Formats: sequence, structure tokens, C-alpha cells
Amino acid sequence: MRGLLLAGVAMALAGGVAAGPACADTLREAFARVYTTNPTLAGARANLRATDEDVAIARAPGLPDIAASSSYNEFFKRSANSFAAPKRSFGVNTQVSVPVYAGGQVRNAIRAADARVDAGRGQLRSTEANLFVETTAGYMDVIRDQSIVELNGGNVRVLETNLRASRDRFEVGDLTRTDVAQSDARLAVARSQLQSAEAQLQASRENYLRIVGKFPENLEPPPPLPPFPTNPDDAVDVAVDNNPALETARQQSRAAEYDIGVARSLRMPRVNAVLSGAYTDYLGTLGDTGLGQVFVQRDKTATGGVQVSLPLFQGGEPGARVRQAQARKSSTLEAITQTERSVVADTRTAYARLRASEDVVRSSLTAVSANELALEGTRAEQGVGNRILLDVLNAEQELLNSRVTLVSARRDAYVAGFALLAAMGKAEARDLGLDSGPLYDPAINYRRVRNRINDWDSDPKPVPVASRTVGLNSTLPSVAPVREATDGSVEL
Repeated sequence: MRGLLLAGVAMALAGGVAAGPACADTLREAFARVYTTNPTLAGARANLRATDEDVAIARAPGLPDIAASSSYNEFFKRSANSFAAPKRSFGVNTQVSVPVYAGGQVRNAIRAADARVDAGRGQLRSTEANLFVETTAGYMDVIRDQSIVELNGGNVRVLETNLRASRDRFEVGDLTRTDVAQSDARLAVARSQLQSAEAQLQASRENYLRIVGKFPENLEPPPPLPPFPTNPDDAVDVAVDNNPALETARQQSRAAEYDIGVARSLRMPRVNAVLSGAYTDYLGTLGDTGLGQVFVQRDKTATGGVQVSLPLFQGGEPGARVRQAQARKSSTLEAITQTERSVVADTRTAYARLRASEDVVRSSLTAVSANELALEGTRAEQGVGNRILLDVLNAEQELLNSRVTLVSARRDAYVAGFALLAAMGKAEARDLGLDSGPLYDPAINYRRVRNRINDWDSDPKPVPVASRTVGLNSTLPSVAPVREATDGSVEL
């Protein structure tokens, strides 16, 4: 079932692109733009690259340490007891220290760093999935609000026609002043609703700009989502196996286990192999004792050996660090349980919202069809005197309300479905079949830096990756006519 879900998401999005005209924006194109230009995702990738460097940092104490120093000395006053003190000297010293045994500190530190890299990759997956859910919600918000603006605009036009007709009929005595006032009041309310809808549309467009980096243009209807599990328990099973937040918690716990080993290594002996060499030049100033002894003005020495350090008492620090690491391990175990609870709850909630929204869509379709028939009948009955104008106005308002409910329910159902995919770990770039180029592979940077040992190594100067949105035009598009579907609903 997991494979079918993955293939279904990619095929659904691919189909959605092919269905729309070339000049329109599609959900898949929005995903691709977010994937390449969103600052949240770019920042998360940079943070993961920083985490990759922890592996090289942990490896460094296990590698040889080479140091060199030089000195120049002037002896302004020499000891009276020194028979051959120089006036000045120049020296160079070199030392190589090779760690032989560190009690497992380096080994466990490397393993902990590797585990945290895996946790960072899980966090990147979570960021990616959450961002795609946010993109989907922003995309559907614009479609919903654009449709609501169109519906309210159409309602205003209908009520304007009604008001003109009411005034004409009032002039000939068919209607009363009360009927005209009712039409006028209903038109004023409709205009205020249109203004509120336009403000909400502008807010949704700005939110879309924040996420995607550009204003929406002629958004195409989203592609259908793949089939979902038939019950929430199956969805939870998939989520527990694939949710990136849960994988992150597990890897953090694994890293904490290795941290205990690092703390225990403080009790262990340290063994280093040491090589050193020295060169000293007295610059011809090494004195003469007067006994005819000739002193060598240049001196060279070399030594080699093994240093063993055995801690006997450290004030209780090793024990405290071990207990501290064990407590943090306990914390990560509880974090796994807490994350698992959240994943289960989020999955069940998304599943329930999806099914509820689907029920609302079906009910709203029925309501739209019924309200259309009711409006048609009310207008006909008003023509023969069986209904008053207020009945017609109420029927028009009920039809508008049912259409708005349908538009909102379709938005809610799609967003809930995509959120369910994200909870199951199936809403990442690898699942969506994006065609924005090669997908970001965090393992590439990990392999690049893991074994680099050049102390002077660095990357190019950091530059922004995400696109800025300052100066983009925020003018609302013109409201297009409402498109009526064959089933009486409003097409999105």
C-alpha cells in the first residue's frame, strides 16, 4: 500500500500538469518553485550542512596533531654561573602526537554525530512536507477565495438587477416602498460581503506570495489525490513507519546512547604516541670557557615515546557526565513516545477531517441543486402573486450560501487529504515527482565533508538562495464570471 500511495501521488500531480493550459499556474509548479526558492527550506538545508560538519569535528581528535613553533631570544643579562651562555638564539620545535587509545571517546562521538546527521535529515524531510502542506493550503485558499469573490460579485449583479426591477415596478404600483427598501438593503449587504471577500482574497494572495515567492496567476484546479487507506488504523500504520518527525526522534535517541559512551570514556586512560624534534641556532654567540673547548653553534634533537595518562580522581566529573547523558537518553525515549502520539493524533485527525469534508461536499452539492430549484420556483410563484419579493431575496441568499459552503468544503477536503499524506510520510519531493531538476540530496554534502582534514579548507562565501518578494505588484486580478458546473455547483 505504501508503494501505491507513493506512485499515486506522483501520477496524480503529473496528470494535473498535463490538464491545464500552458499560461496557468499548477499546484505542481507551485511545489517546484517552493522546492527551489523558499527561504525556510533553503535555511533547513544549510542547517543540515552545518550538522554534517559535526562528523568531521568528532573525527578530528582521533587524527594526528602536528604543531610547530619558532622563537628568537636575546639574552640581555646572563647568569654569572653560566660558563657558556649565548647572547641570542633562534629555535624551531616540531611535535607530532598520534592518539592511540582514548577510551572510546572518538568512536562514540563519531557515531553520535552520524546519528544526529540522520536526525537532521529527518528534520529536513519534516520541514519539506510541512512546507508542501502549507503550499497546498495557500494554493487552495486562493482558489476558494477567488471563487467566493466571483460568487459574491455575481450576487451583487443579480441584486442590482432586482433593485432596478423593483423600482420600475414600484413606479407602476406593482410593489410597495417596503419591497424597494428590502431590495436596497439586501444589495448593500451583498456589496459589503463582496468587499470582505476581496479583502480575504488579497490576504490569501499575500500568503501565497510568502510561501511560493510569486503572486498566483490563473490557478488551475488541483489534481485528484491518490486513494487513501480505507480506515484510520491503516493510515496510522503507514505513518508510524514513514513519518519523518518520528524518524528524527528515533535518531536523536540513538545519538544520546552514544553520548553515554563518550561520557564514560572520561574514566579511561589515554595513550598517545609522541614524536618531537628541535633545532636551535645560537647565531655564533655561544660563549667560550677559556679551556679551549669549542661549542657547536647549531643543535638538533629528536625524541619519540609513548604518553599514558591514567585518571585517578577528577572530582566526580566523569560520573556526573555519565548520569547527565543517561538522563538525556531517558528524555529522548520519552520524546519518541510523545512524537508517536502526535503522529497518531495528527493522522487520525487528518483522516477524520478528510472524511467529514467529503461528506460536506456531497451534502453541499445536494443543497446547491435544491436551492437552485427552490429559487426557480420562488421566482415563478412571485410572478403569479403567490410569493413576495422577500421570498425571492431569501432564496437567492440561500443559494449563495450553499455555493460558498461547497467551495469551502472542497478546499477543506483537499487540504485535509494532503495533510493526511504528509502525516503518512508521503508528501515530500521524492513522492511528488517534481520536474524542477535533480532533487536535493543531503548525502552529497555529507560525503563531501566527512573525511576532509584540511585545516585551511572552506566553502565559497554564503549567498542568498531564496527569492525576494519586495516590489512585486499586489493588485487583485479582475473578477471573472462564475462558471456553473453541470451538477449545479461552482467549478473551482
